[in-house]
Amino acid sequence: MRNKLIASMAILLASSTAALADASDGKVKIGILNDQSGVYADFGGKSSVEAAKMAVEDYGGKVLGVPVEIVDADHQNKADIASNIARQWFDTDQVDAIMELTTSSVALAVQAIAKEKKKIDIVTGAATTELTGKQCSPYGFHWAYDTHALAVGTGGALVKQGGDSWFFLTADYAFGYSLEQQTSDFVKSSGGNVVGSVRHPLATTDFSSFLLQAQSSGAKVIGLANAGADTQNAIKQAAEFGITQGGQRLAALLFTLAEVHGLGLEAAQGLTLTEGFYWNRDEESQKFGKRFFERTGKMPNMVHTGTYSAVMQYLKAIDKAGTDETEAVAKLLHEMPVDDVFAKGGSVGPNGRMFHDMYLLEVKKPGDSTEPWDYFNVLATIPGKEAYIDPAKSGCELVK
Repeated sequence: MRNKLIASMAILLASSTAALADASDGKVKIGILNDQSGVYADFGGKSSVEAAKMAVEDYGGKVLGVPVEIVDADHQNKADIASNIARQWFDTDQVDAIMELTTSSVALAVQAIAKEKKKIDIVTGAATTELTGKQCSPYGFHWAYDTHALAVGTGGALVKQGGDSWFFLTADYAFGYSLEQQTSDFVKSSGGNVVGSVRHPLATTDFSSFLLQAQSSGAKVIGLANAGADTQNAIKQAAEFGITQGGQRLAALLFTLAEVHGLGLEAAQGLTLTEGFYWNRDEESQKFGKRFFERTGKMPNMVHTGTYSAVMQYLKAIDKAGTDETEAVAKLLHEMPVDDVFAKGGSVGPNGRMFHDMYLLEVKKPGDSTEPWDYFNVLATIPGKEAYIDPAKSGCELVK
């Protein structure tokens, strides 16, 4: 009897030890690295951290029997600061994966480090297609949207409506260049032309000289290849110059629910934009939106909900793999379908791009909004296979 008891205890101990070995360090640690104090603080920021925590709680707080921990940091939109944080997280703080990564220059830098360290990164906040193109990684994933999807949605819609000549106001870093290039290519392929562009520094407060150049160009559409507070400020100052009253249209190429709320319906009404999520689209998204609002005081955009989805899918992959070892989890992230509040029938390509539907939206007039945060009319659904670049044409070396 005593021998049987000892044998049983040994089996339990071995099982416990095996479980801990399968989840390295006895826990799973996810880092949310983004802008929490600058121009993209509303776009992602602390609300993305809350979305990640919601996902962990909804998953039960544990995976493989060990606790899941969320840590976060503000990269201040600086690639060097983000790189230092990422290295510390991976090398000394036992972080298993880094997510969100608003700002394309930051996302590219951190993805390179994650590739070097053989760690997973899932980008929900940055837009450049380079993440799944020439700078792709076997451990890197791009989740919520990208510049190609924005160009197909907003750019395509405006060209069809007669906006066949464009001038771009572009944020002077990787994201802005990518968004301008992708939209320009789509405008030209649709029969339009680009008459010029001007680049502005990140976090610009005075857009007057840039807007005057755009106004004098005579372009039918002024494409705002920027985001966050930069887009809000550009739209506000464009109104002061009477640009839209003069017949030119503004195309907010990366504009989400958060920025519409910050700008207000009076100023934003009539804008066409593309998002990967809208809280008031169906019953499931409404329920998620209201839960999110209870925690944050705001409704979620595609970055917030995309972060929730990314964390959930990562935990599902760990569970299915029976380990948090990077190669095993990355393999399953490429193979598993994505089906949650953010994406229905989503799939991940060999370059790490997650394919899911995008939505072409129009900002409502103030009188048409029936409740707080009811800001959009859904004009069209853009299937994921149309919104995103075919992996075979992405330039990613992983695609055979």
